[in-house]
Amino acid sequence: MSLSFIAALCWMVVVNLGAMFPSKDNHWRFAFVMIALAVPVLIGIFVQHGFLLAVVFFLAGMWIMRWPVIYLGRWLRKVSGNGSS
Repeated sequence: MSLSFIAALCWMVVVNLGAMFPSKDNHWRFAFVMIALAVPVLIGIFVQHGFLLAVVFFLAGMWIMRWPVIYLGRWLRKVSGNGSS
């Protein structure tokens, strides 16, 4: 197992454990830090294992941290003018 693969698995464990504890800001600060840490991990997976495994871990990360993705989608719809508001 490569270092990037182990780092990605550790990232997933830390994100899941972090979501179990209460937070005053609904975990947004934690989410931003974890997203920033995920970028170099995904780059490492892409370099060492290729595109397919990088996409699998990217989709798994989106599944684990779905609220930032949902809010990003809402914001993009609003900015593009396709939102219903």
